[in-house]
This record gives sequence, structure tokens and C-alpha cells, in this order.
Amino acid sequence: MRRARRHESRAPDIAREIYLDYNGSAPLDPRVADVMVPVLTEQSGNASSTHAFGRRQAALVEDAREKVAALVGGSRNGVVFTASATEANNLALRGTLEGAPPGRHRFLVSAGEHASVSRTAKWLAERGLVRLDIVPLTGGGFVDLEQLESLLGPDVLLVSVIAANAETGVMNPLDEISGIVRGTGALLHSDATQLVGRVPLEMEELGIDLVSLSGHKICGPGGVGALVGNRRALRRLCPQVHGGGHERGLRSGSLNVAGIVGLGAAAHIACEERVAESRRVGRLRDRLTETLKARLSGVSEIGDVNHRLPNTANLRFHGADADAVVVNLAPVAASTGSACSSGSIEPSEVLLAMGLPREVAFECVRFSLGRFTTQDDVDLAVDQTVRAVTRVRGLSGEEE
Repeated sequence: MRRARRHESRAPDIAREIYLDYNGSAPLDPRVADVMVPVLTEQSGNASSTHAFGRRQAALVEDAREKVAALVGGSRNGVVFTASATEANNLALRGTLEGAPPGRHRFLVSAGEHASVSRTAKWLAERGLVRLDIVPLTGGGFVDLEQLESLLGPDVLLVSVIAANAETGVMNPLDEISGIVRGTGALLHSDATQLVGRVPLEMEELGIDLVSLSGHKICGPGGVGALVGNRRALRRLCPQVHGGGHERGLRSGSLNVAGIVGLGAAAHIACEERVAESRRVGRLRDRLTETLKARLSGVSEIGDVNHRLPNTANLRFHGADADAVVVNLAPVAASTGSACSSGSIEPSEVLLAMGLPREVAFECVRFSLGRFTTQDDVDLAVDQTVRAVTRVRGLSGEEE
């Protein structure tokens, strides 16, 4: 696999668009595309077939399985390939529930989860299939450990705590959480989609039973993810997609070999480069936030800035509606956590769970940097953000 030189790693320059939404989806690394193209164009066969074509496909899958396991510090035999982290999260929650031992019928889910965890847990609870308790967040954006401990009991089947929140970048203390959960008999699941490409994770050392991840968040392809489990968790898991019994019976369906190869390549690159890359990106993130605070009044950072992903900054621009700021940011891409619900715009559930008032949550914009972000990108993004915020404040009567 070739190593991308910095000038080769530049994302396409389309009218000088600047992409600062890596937590939404990261651009495909050219090195990942390089290993996927031959699988798509030159190789045939089903990875489940026993002939030579199938065996070659299966070997590619097993190589990728090894790389994905290394990314999270798990066992290659524990990797179950899926179509997304959303599917992996559903398999973790619904599959664990279906295989629950007697007397365990309660989930503990943090208030900072991705919708594929929070809404799945709520869906199960609304149908009377599980009792659900939500573990609150602190004002810093991480799980309230005292509340978590108080909610644990012998009836808890699964505890699900996100490794790092997509909106704030705040990282949960998985080592402390594991220490609290360990010994209760409950399984510990973590959606590590945002974390694994940026910060080392050793699930076996930490005592995490199940980890979810996705390809497109680590500069890999979309449409592929994985659930990685230890032996204890996988024994309890029941499949949610039935058919030919692929992935050791846990996820039927012919394998997306090209996507899996791409996920493996992305995982390998992340393992090799994430520490150095995170230092570089962290410096750019700090340059972004410090320059904006110097050039604009009323800018504050949301969440515990000492325990967050190096690429993420959630900024409140006092007196400026975040959606209006994002619209005026073009050609810079950033995002808000607001969502359309029943025809009305609702603020981020995560920011509200941190105790922010609705009006404050509506003023928060997330910037997330990544592998192809340059200093020039950051400086141009700062200029455009200053213009956008100043314009929005002016329109709302909140002058600088």
C-alpha cells in the first residue's frame, strides 16, 4: 500500500470549498481507493464459495478482519462485518436482548448516544421488550459516573456508552465506566465510530464487550461497518438478519468484499498514522478556535475541552442562530446538531442533555477537521466564519 504524500492527500479543490464536517463523513483516502478498485474490476467470486475464486475473496476478507480487530484492540474472530455502524449498533442491542439470560431485562443507555442506539433502545422499551434507563450527562458532556453506578443492578443486561460524542467530541472515560460495570454481569457496548480513527482503543484491555465502528468515518468507504465482540458477548448475541448464516451465523448476506477490503485498509492506515495525525489536526483545531475567539466577541466552546477528540470543536456564537450561520458559511462545510421533528426544528438532544438552554443549543456550530484539512483551509474558514456570524448577528440586531 502506497503512503500518501501530503500534496497527494489534498481533497479536490472545487471552487475552493472547505470541508470541516469529518464527523459527518470523511473523504475517501486515495490509498483506500487504490486497494478497492482491483477488487471491483479484476476479481470475481463469492467469499462463501469453496472454489478458487471464492477462496481468494475469503482471504481478502480475513486480512481485513485482522486489520479491523487491530484498530480496536480486539480479536479477529470477534469481527462481524455489517453495512454500517447503525446496523452494528442495532445488532448489539437487539441481538443481545434476544439472547438475554433469565432475569436480565434492563438497558442502561447514556443520554449522549447516536440515534441508532438511543432510538433503538427507545423502540424496544416502547414495545415492552426491555426496561430502559437513561444515564444522564454532566455539564462537560460525559456520562455521570455516580448516576451510572446507582442505576446498575442484577437485572441490567447491557450498558451502552458512546466512546466519543459526534457533536461535542467529548470522550467518555471508558476505563472508569468498565470498572463500574465489570463484575455486575452486564455487557458493556460502546459505539466507537468517532473515536477509533483518531485515538487508540484497546477494547480487551479495557474490558469492553462490544464495539461498533464505520468505514466512512475513518476515510474508508461508506456502506460498510463492523461490530467487534469478545467471546462472552458473541455467545449471547442473536442474529437480526437471517439467511445463509454468514459471519458465523450472526449476519447473513453475501459479503461486500470491496467495501470490507476498503474498511481494512482504512483501519490499517488509522492504526499507523492516527497518533501523529491527531497531533497535527489538534493544532489546526486549536488554531481555528483561538483565532475565532480573538476575532469575534461572544464565542464559547461547548463541552469539556480537556477531554475531547483532537479534531472537533463545538462553538457557540452568542446571538447568532447556528443554522443561519451554517448557511452563510458556504463554501465552508460545518454542521449543527438541530433536527427536524414533526415539522419543527428542534435543538440537539445531546446539548440539551448537557444542561444547555434551548436558545443556547440553537447557537452552536460543530467544526470537525480531518486528514486532508490544511492550515490554509482553517485560515479561510476563520475568515468566512467571521463574515457569516457578523452577518447573522447584524440581521438579528446583535451587532458586534
